[in-house]
Amino acid sequence: MSEETSERTLSHYQRNAERFWEGTRDHDVSQNLDALLGALRDARGGEGPFRVLDFGCGPGRDLAELARRGHVPTGLDGCAAFAAMARSHAGCEVLQQDFVDLALPPASFDGVFANASLFHVPSAHLPHVLGELFRALVAPGILFCSNPRGDDVEGFQGERYGCYFQEPRWTRYFQDAGFVPVRHYYRPDGLPREQQPWLAMVFRRDA
Repeated sequence: MSEETSERTLSHYQRNAERFWEGTRDHDVSQNLDALLGALRDARGGEGPFRVLDFGCGPGRDLAELARRGHVPTGLDGCAAFAAMARSHAGCEVLQQDFVDLALPPASFDGVFANASLFHVPSAHLPHVLGELFRALVAPGILFCSNPRGDDVEGFQGERYGCYFQEPRWTRYFQDAGFVPVRHYYRPDGLPREQQPWLAMVFRRDA
């Protein structure tokens, strides 16, 4: 993100952190967690425990669930309020880093869970960000992401920047970074496609 883009988006979340937690704490994303963990089991041949980076962990809902399932999650968020809340709610290590200014240890995670987060990265910065996530994974590693989809447009909606891309464009960015597509699906499950605004994708790092 440019400094201005990042500051505006993060400032929104900082001001609305408690409201965001109350509005999302009961969201069921088990389908997405199952997609990540199932792909990890297939790729690595076992039940783990897996080291998972929750990229854009927010207040820590999914961090806590990953820990409850017996895995070793680490959170990352650029919003100071979210990072503090996630440490409190999940009792896990949480890194406070701007998405486009990552300093991740290489080959440190089996999986990346990027639920409703990567779409905040402007497309000009996606190659760098995806390259950092690729290097942070141990091969074979899995990256899951879920993003709102749209007509391949990006920009501010209110105070938050977002990329609203269809599957082919997202896949090109990931393949250019070295990832191999595994599968994708649309959410919420069981509805007509026009009523499924979320695109979920699973990618693998092979080497």
